[in-house]
Amino acid sequence: MKTLAGFIAVLLCLAAPASGKDQPAWRGHANDPQHTARAPAVGQSLTRIHWSLSVDHAPPLAPHQPPGGGSLLIHYASPMITAANTVLVPVKTTTNGNFEIDAVSGTNGKSIWKMKTNYVLPTADWIPPLPAHLTAQNRLYVAGIGGTVLFRDSPDSKTGQTGQYVFYGMSTYKQNKKIYDADVIIDTPITADAKGDIFFGYVVLANNPAGLMSGIARIDANGNGNYVAAQVAADNPEMTQVAMNCAPAISADGSTVYIAVSNGQNGYLLALDATTLTTKGKVALIDPETNESAMISDDSSAAPTIGPDGNVYYGVLESNGEHDCRGWLLAFSGDLSKENTPGSFGWDDTVSIVPTSAVGQKAGKGSYYVMSKYNDYNTCGGSGNNEIAILNPNATQKDEYSNVSVMKEVETKLDPHSSPNGGVYEWCVNTAVVDVKDSAIVVNDEAGDAYRWDLTSNSLQPSGGLPLNSPIFEAYTSTLIGPDGTDYAINNATLYAMGN
Repeated sequence: MKTLAGFIAVLLCLAAPASGKDQPAWRGHANDPQHTARAPAVGQSLTRIHWSLSVDHAPPLAPHQPPGGGSLLIHYASPMITAANTVLVPVKTTTNGNFEIDAVSGTNGKSIWKMKTNYVLPTADWIPPLPAHLTAQNRLYVAGIGGTVLFRDSPDSKTGQTGQYVFYGMSTYKQNKKIYDADVIIDTPITADAKGDIFFGYVVLANNPAGLMSGIARIDANGNGNYVAAQVAADNPEMTQVAMNCAPAISADGSTVYIAVSNGQNGYLLALDATTLTTKGKVALIDPETNESAMISDDSSAAPTIGPDGNVYYGVLESNGEHDCRGWLLAFSGDLSKENTPGSFGWDDTVSIVPTSAVGQKAGKGSYYVMSKYNDYNTCGGSGNNEIAILNPNATQKDEYSNVSVMKEVETKLDPHSSPNGGVYEWCVNTAVVDVKDSAIVVNDEAGDAYRWDLTSNSLQPSGGLPLNSPIFEAYTSTLIGPDGTDYAINNATLYAMGN
């Protein structure tokens, strides 16, 4: 017989999606299941910092050249924001991890509640983010230990219903908890579809009683799970993992999940049935210049983006460093049967979708452009001219760095700050928020400044940037906009809320 609490939990699981006005303003990595990174409101001008919050109480600084005395080689997870402007911030509390979610007011940054997780990080060169996601039904999911997922409802309240799901079954988990806690780890951000079903990749480190192998998991809104091993989904026994940090993307009709798998170096982009996880399509990820297998790095935080026409974009590294370590933005039809023109940067970037109307005077073929980081690393043979770019996936030009025909550059913007290592500082944004109504994109850089990139004038505002912190070499992070137009960026292990 179910307890009253259990019965209430079931009712909550079966609850209908929140109405449009109550749906989250920002759900997680690149906001929506297609990873378009579209803003929920017009962003404010970058005049001042409203408040800030540490997202890492023990930042892992690595030895590097000055300035800053170190490199911050960690991918911080995107915050999530409710319609009522509660900001849910993934926070790392110790050197070894020990993550929590800090819920704060988007108005002033004051604490509302905190939720700890026993999540254990996978082994990685660059520290990966805490997997977390806020569904359309306003349920917060956070990765736990052993491949489990914790949830909390009512994120705007100081208390809310909580629980735990296991994609391979709660009874299986409890029978050999120590084994699964040690050997099963969620290693990608979590993505939810419109129904509240969640998807993620996981890694398995050793043999276990359930015979789990690294793969892709789905848990529906009622806690029922299913999964498929990466080698089974790719029909290739060499595929040993889902690409680290590769947030699954879900087609607009909810029928298909896109995710990359690898052998630790090379691999495939897969299209899976969103209910059964059976494979609908796959494509080998190939360097368009050498026609050799592209590299899939665990240091990357690239994830697929789905365009309004169903085309899919995913970033990889080149096969042998011949492209200044820029990698490539590979592009495919929705069924992955056709490869389209690549973009000239992609290794650690989830591109954003920009309607052509936001760049009106330069509108070309197609209904949308893609926005990409466009760095050219002087530490890898490049010029050090680090840019951001608007690209037309339906037009081509010769690549400046190779003999490949690539997506046409519509607009580019060089970072305005000279770097002591030569060239200019890197833009350090991965998945940049697109303010469609104001034709702008929020970006941040390693010089420690934030900007709104005005697409109509191709200018940075304010011209000198909004200063956030001293320069520091760091991995890439997300920018986002809240329901009140507050702009957000993470620099130097700190979340900054910025605006008028």
